[in-house]
Amino acid sequence: MYDLIRRLTLRQLALEQVPPFFVALVIAELFYKFHSFLLETGGFLLTWFVLDAAYSSLRRLLQRSRADAAS
Repeated sequence: MYDLIRRLTLRQLALEQVPPFFVALVIAELFYKFHSFLLETGGFLLTWFVLDAAYSSLRRLLQRSRADAAS
């Protein structure tokens, strides 16, 4: 986590990490009721990981399609 924050600029954090983080936080808050802090935290982190991977893939596809359309 420290490396993530240290290596990315504030703009990158805001554009790349904040949207999946907040969506994962809302999902975890609304749906994860495991009655265990450890399980709920693990579920939140796993959800964040999956959403971030999907969001990054979608951003890459959109950038690639914009580059193809521009050329």
